[in-house]
Amino acid sequence: MIQVQHLVKLFGNFRAVDDITFEVQKGEVLGFLGPNGAGKSTTMRMLTGFFPPSSGTAVINGYDILKDSLNARRQIGYLPENAPVYPDMTVEGYLKFIAEVRGFTGSELKKKFERAVEICSLEKVLPQTVDTLSKGYKQRVCFAQAILPDPPVLILDEPTDGLDPNQKFEVRRMISGMAENKCIILSTHILEEVDAVCTRAIIIANGKIVANGSPNELRKKSSLYEAVTLSLDNVGAEEAKSAFMSLANVANTEVLKEENGAIVIRVLPSGGNVIAPAVAEEIRRRNWRNTQFSVEEGRLDEVFRNVTRQ
Repeated sequence: MIQVQHLVKLFGNFRAVDDITFEVQKGEVLGFLGPNGAGKSTTMRMLTGFFPPSSGTAVINGYDILKDSLNARRQIGYLPENAPVYPDMTVEGYLKFIAEVRGFTGSELKKKFERAVEICSLEKVLPQTVDTLSKGYKQRVCFAQAILPDPPVLILDEPTDGLDPNQKFEVRRMISGMAENKCIILSTHILEEVDAVCTRAIIIANGKIVANGSPNELRKKSSLYEAVTLSLDNVGAEEAKSAFMSLANVANTEVLKEENGAIVIRVLPSGGNVIAPAVAEEIRRRNWRNTQFSVEEGRLDEVFRNVTRQ
């Protein structure tokens, strides 16, 4: 539903987006990750027709953003960063205004309006002016205008930025509720967002794509993937390190804590190999007393730091 082809955006000599290509299918929620200034918002603004690309193009549900810009934009619901809405309008007035801008009238306008209000739970604030709302409700109002025309594509730029945990939960619930029947791109620098709602993630840095895969695939790039963390009683740190380093596919060991005759040690695998059975067997063979044993699934924050620094 979205095909991005060699997209480039220049601001003078500064290359904000540098030849990126990717696709997003129906039913996918794509997390678009990157540090501040990586090019996330610029990419989204090109996809929505807000910025023209310097070169390359994108196709939105069959419509080229350059050759058929109006129809491309008709496919999109867009939640910009910081939820810009008209502060002096009531919530009801604003959403009905958006419906009219989108070309709806009469019973169809009423149906679209009521659906957006129900999904975003805005019933009790409809008569209020937007400037009297909390940040969380303003975000919901802007989310409602994005979904009001029931577009096949949603592009959401930092949808939970600045919200408290309850508000974040509500926004994520709304996104998850619509994910099956839409194609959604979600820009964020909050890694927990990826686990909460995304089926796939792209990491961008300095305008380039540096990683692309499902959350689990990205975790496998972590040096901690399949690492074993365990605690041992009455075993010296050097003795334990030596024993585990002698095992196949072990790259390193780290003593995390040493106190009152007990140690907590992490055993790191080489190349993501599974080492837990061998570590457990070594503990059994030496008759060591083990009080904790866990296997790491990998950490997105470590992968994020590594690929964006590189």
